[in-house]
Amino acid sequence: MAPPIIYNLFPRLAGPMDRWKEHAERAAALGFTHLFLNPVSQPGFSGSLYAVREHDRVCTDFLPSGSSPDGMKELEQTLRGFRDLGQKPIMDLVINHTAIDSPLVAEHPRWFRRDPSGKVMNPSAIDPADSRKVTVWGDLAEIDNQDSPEREGLWAFWKALVLRSIDLGFAGFRCDAAYKVPAPLWRMLVEAARAVDPEVRFFAETLGCKLEEVAALRTAGLDYLFNSSKYWSFDAPWALEQHESFGRIAPSVSFPESHDTSRLMADTGGNLAVQRQRYFLAAVFSEGLLMPMGYEYGFTRRLNVVTTRPSDWEETGVDLTGFIRSVNLLKRETPLLGKEGHLLPLVAYDRPTLVLRKIEQEEALFILINKDWHQSQTIEIADHWAPAGSRLIRVTPEGRLVEEPTGERVEMGPAEIALVVEMASARQER
Repeated sequence: MAPPIIYNLFPRLAGPMDRWKEHAERAAALGFTHLFLNPVSQPGFSGSLYAVREHDRVCTDFLPSGSSPDGMKELEQTLRGFRDLGQKPIMDLVINHTAIDSPLVAEHPRWFRRDPSGKVMNPSAIDPADSRKVTVWGDLAEIDNQDSPEREGLWAFWKALVLRSIDLGFAGFRCDAAYKVPAPLWRMLVEAARAVDPEVRFFAETLGCKLEEVAALRTAGLDYLFNSSKYWSFDAPWALEQHESFGRIAPSVSFPESHDTSRLMADTGGNLAVQRQRYFLAAVFSEGLLMPMGYEYGFTRRLNVVTTRPSDWEETGVDLTGFIRSVNLLKRETPLLGKEGHLLPLVAYDRPTLVLRKIEQEEALFILINKDWHQSQTIEIADHWAPAGSRLIRVTPEGRLVEEPTGERVEMGPAEIALVVEMASARQER
């Protein structure tokens, strides 16, 4: 099966469903294979898309005028349109909490975690960089998927939700905070979904959790994890260690930014070379790739699950669509770029450049990175990692992908990233 190349169609930025088609068409033209939608269900009082109040009603903000009361018919038609474009829709599956004002809290009080006084508990998270910082989401009610005395009925509710979603037209699920949900529940949902659609895929969101929490999902049957390569500064081995550790559980998905992060364009002061570098890195680092709406135009405003609106669409004068289309095509046409593989550093981390070797059985390629955002650097090509017949794939300052013979050295522009790929004919001669 082809690697998932995912476009995050952010509903609050896209607006009503009758406007989603134009974004889906652009994603298809850019070579994306999947469309990921953040939650589109009716939220609770906070308006956060992740505070789901009613699972079987579409958020009123996304309903075109004249829609059916619950919007489900319109959602089904929209998903069918995505599929007609060759796009596989991915649903954001949030089953570790609901909105605090969800009717489920009153209808099924024993489905929720409660403190000693009987009050429904709110989910919280500790900042991994500073354990003194704890975020509590007061608009959410935490589900007790592990120890609820009515667990059978609770799990049946989630199963029915997954099956209804597949019937609507979803072909995959992003499993929000997957590490907070018991592996046996995921396993049950995966098996139920596969009985209906053998090609359905589950993507586990595990960012910010401990390695042992990820390891606990080993038996869950989830297809992909999301890795943290976006945060890697190329100066320490942790990202490669995570890549190897995750690879023993499932392949992973990389991204240059997400709806949970600030915009890279804002973080770098509008550095287009870095914008291209981080997208190229995400494409070659792991099997899967995700990009949020707006990255292709260098957007700088952070996406917000409560406040973002279509009026936040930016006129930046930036257009990376040709570059992104070329990278996505390269990923689809180069077999090793569509696999997780193993990543090995070939030079010390304290150098201004980094060379990585990506291997998978008999296949190998080399990733060349100039860490310096402002100055060119030279990488000496060693015979043992650049066999005869290799080709160098690099990005021009204008953002075009070009091929050239591999010489003895490569002059790398600021923040440039390149690949050395061994030609199939050269492999056959060895």
